[in-house]
Amino acid sequence: MMSKNTVLIIEDEPNICNFISTALTASDYKTINCQTGKEALALIPSHCPDVVLLDLGLPDMDGIEVVEKVRSWSGVPIIVVSARDDEKSKVLALDAGADDYITKPFGTSELKARIRAALRHSLRLETGKALPVTLFKNRDLTIDFNKHLIIVRGEEVHLTQIEYKLVTLLAQNAGKVLTYDYMISKIWGPFALKDNQILRVNMANIRRKLELNPVEPEYILTEIGVGYRMLEEEI
Repeated sequence: MMSKNTVLIIEDEPNICNFISTALTASDYKTINCQTGKEALALIPSHCPDVVLLDLGLPDMDGIEVVEKVRSWSGVPIIVVSARDDEKSKVLALDAGADDYITKPFGTSELKARIRAALRHSLRLETGKALPVTLFKNRDLTIDFNKHLIIVRGEEVHLTQIEYKLVTLLAQNAGKVLTYDYMISKIWGPFALKDNQILRVNMANIRRKLELNPVEPEYILTEIGVGYRMLEEEI
């Protein structure tokens, strides 16, 4: 019998907690519920959940603190589920180590899709399949990492060195939001100025080369004020 994936729900609003738990249980997940950060920090090492859903507004500590504490010893995927929809909160959570961020209210289909993506990333890291990936394929976009080759709609696309690094960074983290600061640090180095303009210029050039309609991109999505997300790879 196949074991169920376990989701720890850290949410102090009983109605929301029950809603999420019911939806996930119906989709064959096992859920564990708790209401405080202190409970969560005790449950994670003892129950080893596959995914953590975390509200930021907990009664005993801020959710960001929970992310930081968990990240000091665990790589368990953390998806923040919060009513805070401001850019600063999203960036803080992602930079603290959260894997994803979803704002309330949300649809259960979107939540379950984010959980599936987090599980896939986690599995790849555990099995070592994330490094190196040889091919990334989604719809009409193919990236051959070994050959440094990008093909869109059957045609090879020529990118600058920086553009290629940005595209492959996003592809290797497909489905995950990468913050502006993270991308700048990865591409231009940890001491580079945190100037989003250079990133936007490069991304605009990339979209002109990859997207059929750069105004409505289908491969690289913008998380306004936070960063960019590559659409997930086809399985």
